[in-house]
Formats: sequence, structure tokens, C-alpha cells
Amino acid sequence: MTKPTLQQSHGPQYTRILSVGAARGDQIVPNDDLIGPINSSDEWIQQRTGIITRTRASQDVLAVDLATDAAREAIQRSGIAPELIDAVIIATISNTQQTPSMAAVVAERVGANPAAAYDMNAACAGYTYAIAQADALIRTGVAHFALVIGAEKLSDVVDPTDRSISFLLGDGAGAVVIGPSEFPGISSTVWGSDGSKADAVGMDHTLQEFRRGEAAWPTLRQEGQTVFRWAVWDMAKVAKRALDAAGITSDQLSAFIPHQANMRIIDEFAKQLKLPESVVIARDIATTGNTSAASIPLATHRLLEENPELSGGLALQIGFGAGLVFGAQVVVLP
Repeated sequence: MTKPTLQQSHGPQYTRILSVGAARGDQIVPNDDLIGPINSSDEWIQQRTGIITRTRASQDVLAVDLATDAAREAIQRSGIAPELIDAVIIATISNTQQTPSMAAVVAERVGANPAAAYDMNAACAGYTYAIAQADALIRTGVAHFALVIGAEKLSDVVDPTDRSISFLLGDGAGAVVIGPSEFPGISSTVWGSDGSKADAVGMDHTLQEFRRGEAAWPTLRQEGQTVFRWAVWDMAKVAKRALDAAGITSDQLSAFIPHQANMRIIDEFAKQLKLPESVVIARDIATTGNTSAASIPLATHRLLEENPELSGGLALQIGFGAGLVFGAQVVVLP
């Protein structure tokens, strides 16, 4: 009897980002609106974080709504019919429902049914994780076009009295469409985690503890100095590894788009990487705040809006966050 041969799928050799879309919270929240509960000042927040204002969404605007708006813009700009998108991946930590996935709802809303759709939680590194997955799915022939979204409504999970993180957080969503390419458009991803420091940033309680009346509603907390040191020293090394994996040097970059965690971290990254003045650095945090998985695509969208000449250039993007997970890759800007 002839032994059967299993068929495996194969796809295009290369992929790239075709377009980007964005949606920010509808409310602009200045530092002065937040300083009372944390006994602070506008000057203190700006010095420590670089944030002047942040965008937050009204109570009736959910993360899935922000994701939908960003996705629609990305699809429209891509020129790809939504029914051709067969994978929808949303990176988020703020889906208000355990199930169904936010991705399944967005796929229906934008006309991508019956695309494979799922949410993933890698916190502030989520977008870079999702880019890696979309790239792999397309190049192996599992998907043809993918919609990747980072979407957060962090104002739902913040304690306004928490001095460690409350003033950092904003709401928004950024989306990209990824498809086949005739040239390399997404480099190998350098990613990983350090679970030994998982307690440094994350939720302070579980939903079970809340349900049993043993704790208040779970909110995000962080050990600021631990996270700062880890981000500055360890993540600069990851960024350098990503450049090596892509086969390029920092002076060949057009842009640097790190997770918008803190302006001081971004500035230190630039020094560690010895970025030349020709590299445009994303600083969206100043007016958007830290939007976790949404921060890199939101910053990319703003960077291209303000600097359209960057289109076609190389950008190093790196995400890092809760659970001390990280991911970095070099991409060709749409």
C-alpha cells in the first residue's frame, strides 16, 4: 500500500504592510484633569513622561468600536476588497468580554466574514506579535491578506488614584492590512518574555477575587523603576538584535517607532541605538498617551500623516510591556 503524502500549504515569499488606519479616543484629557487624585502637577507628569494630553474614549465608545474605525480606514487605504481579507488579528488587553473575540466582531463589521479571527494578549508588545503572526500566515499560504489591529480602551482598567500608571494611559486603535509583496517588507521578528518579572506590571487582582468580594475591580499597576530599567537597558539590546536580524544598520532607517510608553524611554533608546538625526522618531505619546497594543500603529499613522516622504522607508518598531514580553521587527512603511 502506497504511503499517503500529506499536503502542506505554501504562500508568497515576501509580505509587506499595505496601509495603516487609526482611531483615537474622542476626548482630549490634559494633565490638569488628572493631577488631583494623585496629588501631582502638570510639570511633574511632563518631566517624567513627556505627556501633555492623552486621548480617552467616552463611556459608550468601546475598544471594539475604535478597532472598527481604524480597520475601515486601513482597508479603504489598502485598495483591497474586505472580502479578500481572510485573517483578522486583534492585539488587546481591554476586551470587556472574555468571549466572543473582538476580532470576530470587527471581521463582521468590516465585511471580512468568514475570515479567521482571534484576539491575542501580549500587552504592549501585542502589535509586533500580531505582525509576526500575520507575516507567517501569509507566507505559509494559510492566509492571503491579513488585518492586524492594536486596540485598547485603557481608561476602563485604570485607577485614577494610582500614581504609578493612571496618568500614562489613553484609548485608541491602529490597524494595518498586510499582503503579499514582490520584495521583503517585514523582517524576522525578535521576540520573547521574562516571566520572572511578571509582577512588575499587570493587573492587581483577578476577576474571581472581585466576584467573591475579596478585592476591588482589577486595575493596571506597575513598579515604575523596574519597568523603566528593563525597558531602557534590555529593550535597547532587543532593538539591536532586530536590526541585525533584518541585515541593516541604524543609519539605514527612515524611522524609529517604539512602543509609546514614556518619552524618557524613547529618548534613551535613541541614544543607545546611536540613531542619526536623519531618523525620524515617533513621539506620539505627547498627545495620545500610552495606548498599549495600539501605540505603535497609532504612532505610525501620525508619523506618515506628518511625514509622507517616509513612505517606502525602513522603520524599526519595538513593543514591550506587561508580563515583560517584547517583540521587534523592521518593516517597510506603506
